[in-house]
Amino acid sequence: MAYITLRIIDGADRGAIYEGLETPVSIGREEGNTLQLKDDRVSRFHLKIQEDHNKVVLTDLESTNGTRVNGEDIHLRILRHGDMIQVGRSVIIYGSEKQIAVRLAALRKQHEEKGADLPEDDRTVGPDDHPPEGESSLEFELNWNAQQDDLQAAIYSLQPPELPERLSPAQAAQLAELMDYVHIRLRHLLLSVEVNERTESVTLAMREWQNLLDLQSRLSMLLRSIGEPE
Repeated sequence: MAYITLRIIDGADRGAIYEGLETPVSIGREEGNTLQLKDDRVSRFHLKIQEDHNKVVLTDLESTNGTRVNGEDIHLRILRHGDMIQVGRSVIIYGSEKQIAVRLAALRKQHEEKGADLPEDDRTVGPDDHPPEGESSLEFELNWNAQQDDLQAAIYSLQPPELPERLSPAQAAQLAELMDYVHIRLRHLLLSVEVNERTESVTLAMREWQNLLDLQSRLSMLLRSIGEPE
């Protein structure tokens, strides 16, 4: 079982910090929730956070006004430290300051590795710009200058998800079939693109544009069926 930290940064309960919450955690307006919020736009039982296969998963409990994570409407989402959860007028940050600092440090290191081949004058972090070895300070990570890349925004950026573990052979085959379907359709779309090297732009025919919209529509329906199984 996982222990999580939730910090409410906006709404009627602003400033409240809940550390070491044992999952599963429920959030809502009604008594009986782990976190009872004083927010009339929050449903009686709004969402649940639980551990599954060593991941912390947020599930919207068919709430009236929905749940957003990092600005996106969701039904089901794996949480990562620093994620921003919005329910009604309330805004909740997942993770402690130290946990978020560790995640920011990992993002910083990825950025530094990408710039390892740059000339010394073009690097944004010097040898004396790091916190003590083995330590990670939230203040340092938030104020670290990534020049053109905004590391504070990067914490909310899309990253390739990890493949689920412990799939049965049938589930693995279904997942592979789904990914193959998306891959083949995207391949056809990419092959249809016309590249204009002079203007450094690409053109997609209207038929293929509709094809792309159809693919997104099908994916949205799949995501809904996964988040809201019958």
